Amino acid sequence: MKVFSAQQLYDADKLTVKNQEITAADLMERAGIQIFNWLHQRLKGAPIEVKIFCGIGNNGGDGLVVGRHLIEHGYNVTIYVVNCSDKRSKNFLINYDRIKNVTKKWPTLLRSEEDFPEISPDDIIIDAIFGIGLNRCPGGWVKKLIQYLNSTKAFKLAIDIPSGLYANAPLEDEKAVITANHTLTFQAPKIAFFLPETALYVGSFDTLEIGLDLEFLKTTEPLAQLISKSEAQQFYKPRNKFDHKGTYGHTLVVAGSYGKTGAAVLATRAAFKIGAGMVTAFIPNCGYTILQTAVPEAMVITDKENEFISKVEVEFNPSAVAVGMGIGKEKATKNALKSLFQNNNSPLVIDADAINLISENKDLLAVLPKNAVLTPHPGELKRLVGKWKNDYEKLEKVKAFSKKHNVIVVVKGAYTIAVLGDKFYINTTGNPGMGTAGSGDALSGVLAGLLSQGYDPLLASVFGMYLHGKAGDIAANKLGFESVMAGDIIDNLSEAYRDLFVREQTNEQEKPSK
Repeated sequence: MKVFSAQQLYDADKLTVKNQEITAADLMERAGIQIFNWLHQRLKGAPIEVKIFCGIGNNGGDGLVVGRHLIEHGYNVTIYVVNCSDKRSKNFLINYDRIKNVTKKWPTLLRSEEDFPEISPDDIIIDAIFGIGLNRCPGGWVKKLIQYLNSTKAFKLAIDIPSGLYANAPLEDEKAVITANHTLTFQAPKIAFFLPETALYVGSFDTLEIGLDLEFLKTTEPLAQLISKSEAQQFYKPRNKFDHKGTYGHTLVVAGSYGKTGAAVLATRAAFKIGAGMVTAFIPNCGYTILQTAVPEAMVITDKENEFISKVEVEFNPSAVAVGMGIGKEKATKNALKSLFQNNNSPLVIDADAINLISENKDLLAVLPKNAVLTPHPGELKRLVGKWKNDYEKLEKVKAFSKKHNVIVVVKGAYTIAVLGDKFYINTTGNPGMGTAGSGDALSGVLAGLLSQGYDPLLASVFGMYLHGKAGDIAANKLGFESVMAGDIIDNLSEAYRDLFVREQTNEQEKPSK
């Protein structure tokens, strides 16, 4: 699924009206009916009081459409118009007149704090005050209305986007945004739904199809691409009967230092579990027995140093390399990393201490291999690209870094985002239980294991973060968020693969086609 900017969605609306030979009011009716249908399917006529707060623009018009259909179906509805300006959109006025045809209880105008209505915890609030066309932060009594609505315990449902939140621009005032329990957004989610500073206002969300112009949706380059099950299914490369371990590549994991051999164990296990044919771990000598015992399937090469890596020497050409997990920041390790960058020709995943070494030693940036995949957590990212004022500036900094060095940056978070140049790929799997030590080491092993199997760096990044997150979801479903460990994520990678080809409705297993 694509994520579009506010301007792109406005353009799509205009093109839809033109190409489908309908009016903008017709399109608004279509959108409002979708909201009503979603509500009606869940409320089923329940005697719940619904309070709809409408602005005077098109988002308010959507709210009026929803209100009209709810009233026609016998719901107890009260509509409030947030009278914050003398200007009204044409489609708001059309639907304001239509409301008068279905009820004698006309919308109540709100002009100040004195007009704020009482709200019961059992009410449903529908937020239709501001939409994606918001161009300035709410202030005055309107801001106080938003704060009042947020203070209530009533369920808050936002139409398209929570009022006060911009679709694709930084938050200006956190006290002037509706904190929704759920958001029903039209056609495509907004990038604000996926960023740490803004997503918390959205709550959970559903995307409602409103029939925008298909050609526009197919051909327009989006702000970002969501990676969900349907996309992941297309990435999968099926195996052939006569394939063998050599077909699936030989992953080299360069990891570990004294006290951190576990990082090497996790990355090695993950590379195997994701499907690499062979995996060799290059580790300090102190980790030999641990690695051989923990992962007997792996081959192990040890550094001459006992507690850290000083020089990476192997007698084979790996299909892919993962480096950095738990390696520390010894001077000799930094030199070993530089040599690896200069002499390795295999696809490369760079994580953890390798990223920290790059941040602290700019000469490593000069030899950073093209098409490498970097997987920083937030702290490592900040050291790599510099501090940011907000999530949008963060993404701009990552884009600039990716372009300058021709690399992929996998920005870890609740919604992990793979960045290649101007393109964002947002993962939809994962959960808070994955915020545990070692889950990043597992991700590095997953990505390197996919690279070893012949997935190109971008595909390995987006497919890998999906499978890694899905494995975490499966683990959390079994264990609960609090009890998930990195090893549980690795153990469920097989189930993540299997889930790709299980029907959502029937759970019927189907074989992947070539």
